[in-house]
Amino acid sequence: MTTPLPITLDDVRDAAARLKGVAHRTPVLRSRTLDALVGAEVHLKCENFQRVGAFKFRGAYNAASRLTPGQLARGIATYSSGNHAQAVALAARELGTTAVIVMPEDAPRFKRAATEGYGAEIVTYDRYTGDRVAIAEALAADRGLTLVPPYEHPHVMAGQGTAALELIEEAGELDLLLAPVGGGGLIAGSATAAKGLRPGVRVVGVEPETGDDTLRSLEAGRRVEIPVPHTIADGQALSTPGELTFEVNRRLVDGIALVSDDEIRAAMRFAFERLKIVMEPSGATPLAALLSGRAGPPPRRIGVIVSGGNIDAGRFAELCGGAG
Repeated sequence: MTTPLPITLDDVRDAAARLKGVAHRTPVLRSRTLDALVGAEVHLKCENFQRVGAFKFRGAYNAASRLTPGQLARGIATYSSGNHAQAVALAARELGTTAVIVMPEDAPRFKRAATEGYGAEIVTYDRYTGDRVAIAEALAADRGLTLVPPYEHPHVMAGQGTAALELIEEAGELDLLLAPVGGGGLIAGSATAAKGLRPGVRVVGVEPETGDDTLRSLEAGRRVEIPVPHTIADGQALSTPGELTFEVNRRLVDGIALVSDDEIRAAMRFAFERLKIVMEPSGATPLAALLSGRAGPPPRRIGVIVSGGNIDAGRFAELCGGAG
């Protein structure tokens, strides 16, 4: 008998009700230029306009808001390279508690400053030698904090899935849904929502070429670990998929597309120049897959989750300022 998945469409809908009036219902953008280039009708779900500038607020708040008064009184903790860090920090502030965040030393300065700006305490580590999960778990145990992980939690995954739920509610039926893949929470929640509403939709995740841990894991039928990747998509620089997320993704995700850093840069530049929106590298990977043809022959109606836009002006200019 097949083991039940950790989240269902009802969990995503329940998260949507909890997030109503707290998270932004982000816009779905269209572009005739993009449609003509791709040869399809493309609907962009712009989570770069979400609170903290990324979809992560959805899952962080959905999980943190369900803690008991005693847990909230003691505080919460997490580990993140930036966007989930900001999301937990803001969720903690909204809920009247405190947050401690384990962040890599080389996390973008902009993301660290924003996290501190929401009132969180930062504890740093070396992402190439340290184990962020072990560090955060030890810190939480020592201080009596409740851990709200970036993707390894049903309520986090369900919260992330509300982005896809809103997209389909607004755009209607889709033939293909594209979303970035890091730890796997966004694609797991998105696939749960999309397949629950329309079982025939194809759900494809997008990873940077050097960070293909989910692709390798799906091909192997088990979680595979790779060296921490070097990529401009810092939000996707993970070595292995999450355990819970992989259980969802190996059953619901139809494929993984890989994109190069140069293709990500080109997508960021296109989004800025032609769509007038800012995407961070991880948020641009699905658009990169579309523009480069890496996502395969386009069906008629495509949904794309733009996961975030957190990048400072200097870094954006460094990545996109050249000709191309």
